[in-house]
Amino acid sequence: MTTSVNVFILGHGEMGQAMEYLLKDHHSLAIWEKFPRTNHRYISLVEGASHADIALFCLPVNPHREVTQQLAPLLKKTCVCVSIAKGLDEAGKNAAQIFAENLPANQPYALLYGPMISEEIRAGRYAFGQLGCRDIATFHIMQNCFCHTRLYLQHTFDITGISWSVILKNVYAMAFGMADELELGDNVRGYLAAAALQELNQIVLGMGGQAGTPYHLAGLGDLITTATSASSHHHELGRRLARGETNDITGEGPHTLAMINQHRLFDTRKYPLFQFIHSIMQQPCDVRLKFHSYLEQLDAG
Repeated sequence: MTTSVNVFILGHGEMGQAMEYLLKDHHSLAIWEKFPRTNHRYISLVEGASHADIALFCLPVNPHREVTQQLAPLLKKTCVCVSIAKGLDEAGKNAAQIFAENLPANQPYALLYGPMISEEIRAGRYAFGQLGCRDIATFHIMQNCFCHTRLYLQHTFDITGISWSVILKNVYAMAFGMADELELGDNVRGYLAAAALQELNQIVLGMGGQAGTPYHLAGLGDLITTATSASSHHHELGRRLARGETNDITGEGPHTLAMINQHRLFDTRKYPLFQFIHSIMQQPCDVRLKFHSYLEQLDAG
């Protein structure tokens, strides 16, 4: 039996609309949008925050800090803040870090990541997410919120692990797009999946996450979705790079590469596939030659 709650959706883009589609029949919804459209009723941050049981951040990561700081003094102590953002802000921080730095110490928060393509959600198809949170009670609140929907949740305490898994998979997904555009074949795609997950696991450990986390929904699940979907932005970015199209190569993956480099978040030299993708982004020319060179230098042993 679903218990109705007040859900405050922050952002009414594709994912905000997907969350609205999932929740509108069973919960009381309020929606804030920075760039409101005339055909929808939106409310202010102040009005929405004061009544919210769940604040659902369907926003890019960059505005998270400002919005969180505005909401923090207005929220009920029991309100759960949930982010689906899969990137780094200009300070090199992820959504979990922003919540931890700007919410009151005991304010519950969670991260929701996994194979959740907005178009498929709005078409009534199944979706799957890992909910990372510090206590099981928060997971049960969110499980109740979505229990009548086709979005199925799994719980993890490894907030750091799922955060870095989902952020970095956008970088690796571009390599799949390059390989597909170059028609390198299914064997190369299989190699890329194995190499990407091995590197993801090592990076997650180095960032303080748990071994094995990248092999679940926020890592492997979302990587397969992003790396193979015809509607994937990052797969298409890889294809464009392979074609020598360098205009407007933007998105969470390219921005993640820039932030990792700028803030020196980890030593990329330890991770050959990651380093290869970074080198293509820095000099996106002769991609076919570079890809073949990368593959031919692999240690056969």
